[in-house]
Amino acid sequence: MTRQLTTTRLLLVSAAACAALLLNACGGNSEARTIAPTALAVPQVIAHRGGTGDAPENTLAAIRAALANRADAIWLTVQLSSDAVPVLYRPADLSSLTDARGPVASKSAAELAHVNAGWQFKTQDSSGRDVYPYRAAPVGIPTLAEALALIPLGVPVVLDMKALPAEPQAAAVARVLNEAGAWERVLLYSTDASYQQAFAAWPRARPFESRDATRGRLATAALAHRCEAPPPANAWTGFEWRRQVDLVEQFTLGEARSTVADATLWSAEAVQCFRTNPGVHIVAIAVNSEADYRAAACAGVDAVLADSPRQMVPVREALRQGYTCP
Repeated sequence: MTRQLTTTRLLLVSAAACAALLLNACGGNSEARTIAPTALAVPQVIAHRGGTGDAPENTLAAIRAALANRADAIWLTVQLSSDAVPVLYRPADLSSLTDARGPVASKSAAELAHVNAGWQFKTQDSSGRDVYPYRAAPVGIPTLAEALALIPLGVPVVLDMKALPAEPQAAAVARVLNEAGAWERVLLYSTDASYQQAFAAWPRARPFESRDATRGRLATAALAHRCEAPPPANAWTGFEWRRQVDLVEQFTLGEARSTVADATLWSAEAVQCFRTNPGVHIVAIAVNSEADYRAAACAGVDAVLADSPRQMVPVREALRQGYTCP
């Protein structure tokens, strides 16, 4: 599919196409159905943290690799440096991925540029031994502005907000998006609902709905088989394709817990609920196998968040030639 200039046009699946997909691919009978070649029936591939399986996550090297591997969009994780510059890094401490220590907010953007963000990235050589290719070829922690300058205008970007409080980071990110003229190609995600409120001050901001709202709706569809309060028209939603779920039963003498280690909540029933209003976008997070990609395609999601575009894009291209759903 030719890349469009906005995320809405790139990832949108029409209501009619979705209905046809659900009817033909994931219908109620046990007969296998074949999906004819059509780009609308195949989820887009979003490079998770720039493609953390292919290069050091959230680095310019990862972004270059994702673009070379023909990812449809780039997902990046944002925190603030000590001088309030939005930079790309995920964990709470630099020691998790780099050769430095301490929180991101303890160093300036200039200092972070000289931290080796590829220090812990490893691959295996032909004999199966771990190797660390970026220890001899360091890559720094980039700024959000540098990443936006590198990514072509036709490639959408999703920014995952990790730092709290939300208000200072939202304001800093908004300044960068204003300077880069990037509002139309950027979506905003966070597991913390305070970011929806923080970005409300910028009318051009396009946040995902809160994770709490998505989770609650998915749980109701899975356990009660009801569609309650579907997302409003044109909303963006995202949740893991597979996720550990803990069920808690409360009673007079205490509570009991049961764990489902590998729950899949994005059923065709759930997707149909989310599609109640027009233009709703669904991103399945952590889709990293061909089997899960095919299942996500049959469920009717718009896009998958994948660690390795190098591995998942060939699956996307194969499915565009047509595929069969159970």
